[in-house]
Amino acid sequence: MRLRRCIAINTETHDMRLLSPELSPSAYRLDFAFYSAVVLLLAGLLLSSPQADGPRLAALLMLGLAGLLGWTLIEYIGHRFISHGASTLAHWHGEHHARPTALICLPTLVGAGLFAVLIFAPAWLLLSRGAASALCLGVMLGYLVYSITHHATHHWRTRLPWLLERKRWHALHHHSRQLGYFGVTSSFWDHLLGTAPPR
Repeated sequence: MRLRRCIAINTETHDMRLLSPELSPSAYRLDFAFYSAVVLLLAGLLLSSPQADGPRLAALLMLGLAGLLGWTLIEYIGHRFISHGASTLAHWHGEHHARPTALICLPTLVGAGLFAVLIFAPAWLLLSRGAASALCLGVMLGYLVYSITHHATHHWRTRLPWLLERKRWHALHHHSRQLGYFGVTSSFWDHLLGTAPPR
């Protein structure tokens, strides 16, 4: 009974709600810290590996770059078909559209689990642990850039031209009458797949 009351109190005050789409400020910052640490750890492990010399290192770097570029497609597909589809995530994303400055995002534990199960594990089974680490490093770096960019579009004032364009693009996604503008870090897939309606 006391544990149940403690959980209820923490839920009411939004204190480190790690499995809720609306995070406390602490849990929200933890997401950035966690992915930054994992990206740095994976990069350090790959670069310090005895096998990472010459051609092998070049192959790992190419896999990392493929993961980074692949993230842009994952971001687009996830936003278009999952966040705006019929799912629990679509409900969460609807909350984000209703309250764009609220700290609503995929909980860290859920995101990390998805990276492990959908990217790292299959790549390890099909390739090798080093290749899986390089690919996952690229994808997670892409996710970290996406997270920072998405946060910036809603919370930062800036004069940086690239970020101003991303803010404008994302504002079109939130406020356009036509559904589109799904890319947050890039508009490439929107242009390629016809979801960049005329302004």
